Amino acid sequence: MRIMMLSWEYPPRIVGGIARVVHDLSHNFAKQGHEVHVITYQEGDTKEFEKDGDVYVHRVTNYPINANNLIDWVMQLNFCMIEKAADVIKEFGKFDVLHAHDWLVAYAARALKRTYRLPLVATIHATESGRNKGIHNSSQGYVNDVEWMLTYEAGNVICNSQYMKNEIRNLFGKPYENIHVVPNGINVNKFDGQERDWDFRRNYAADNEKIIFFAGRIVNEKGIQILFQAAPKILANYPNVKFVIAGRGPCMDELKGLADYLGISQKVYFTGYLNDVQITKMYKCADIATFPSLYEPFGIVALEGMLAGCATVVSDAGGLNEIVSHGIDGMKSYAGNPNSLADSILEVLFNEQLCRQIAENAKEKVVKEFNWDTIAKSTMKVYKETIKACKVPKVKFDALAASENVGTATEIDGKDTTITTGTTDREISILPNPMKRKIKGTV
Repeated sequence: MRIMMLSWEYPPRIVGGIARVVHDLSHNFAKQGHEVHVITYQEGDTKEFEKDGDVYVHRVTNYPINANNLIDWVMQLNFCMIEKAADVIKEFGKFDVLHAHDWLVAYAARALKRTYRLPLVATIHATESGRNKGIHNSSQGYVNDVEWMLTYEAGNVICNSQYMKNEIRNLFGKPYENIHVVPNGINVNKFDGQERDWDFRRNYAADNEKIIFFAGRIVNEKGIQILFQAAPKILANYPNVKFVIAGRGPCMDELKGLADYLGISQKVYFTGYLNDVQITKMYKCADIATFPSLYEPFGIVALEGMLAGCATVVSDAGGLNEIVSHGIDGMKSYAGNPNSLADSILEVLFNEQLCRQIAENAKEKVVKEFNWDTIAKSTMKVYKETIKACKVPKVKFDALAASENVGTATEIDGKDTTITTGTTDREISILPNPMKRKIKGTV
């Protein structure tokens, strides 16, 4: 199968979780022998075209025009993606399926679908309403409307949790049967051969201190402020702790101010952005990985913590609630509740047997349920269903009966069906479908 993916991020450009999903999914498909082309944004000194393993990566740069805001910038990106995709199709031939990732590529997806008659699958990784707990201004309303358009245009929509399926259905009215839950995954060999690097660890904490680790975007929805509010209770009961925060984002200064206000600055270390090698080392150095999100469609970082062997503590927000079973393969807390989060973390700090047991169970669960082979099979099933639905059914009928405008038993895709025809323009109405379709043609 020839697959085209549209994504505004792809390694080494990593803004959030989309980059890792697109990278790992496309590489898994390529390993199976499918031809995968990714069209994405060019950042820094990355190449305009490269073959990343067996995956064709085409990168675009926006026009040399300063955009007024993110929405204008995204619109330019979509124009450039359409131009690039047209060149790719001209060079490599038509694609079997188009896979769009989130609203940032919605216009390109719609244009390519309609121009080249491509079956379209869309993955909604998160929604604007979910991120902001509702739509509160015109900019958010615009993004929400673009998300609706993408789900409307897509034959099938993929989301990563049952929580997100319900959200998409309620927000956009997409039929349940056209929304498919396919969880995100992780490279289950990511930490193979990795051991704790004590010299690296000493950059962040003393040997006798436990590291409570967070990795992700530094934004309000990730709940880092809830962790800081829980810190005084944790430190009062277990002083030998360091909080290590990895990532970058607009809330950095605000969080540093909160740490000063709470009197915990000496116990908090902001690492900034960590590359793949550094983040892998950091997970192996951590004792507890915590993700106290207020909104989380899925939570790949939780899978990383579980796979690395950390005792993982999450909130019960969104997809995190579906990943972790409390007290079995991780600990959960009530979203937005610092006291609940502190209790779950303290339980792991004081109960070493529980800590070891949930870490072992978590690793086993991730390897079994969240490997990319399983996820790629589920995604391919959605592709095939979408492609099949786009094909016009072959209709066999009795020409004499048709000319006489008489219904007759016939066959559509191997199923007995009654058809009627109009004598003037030879329309064929397929009756069993409640949304009656008409296929025009000559008798």
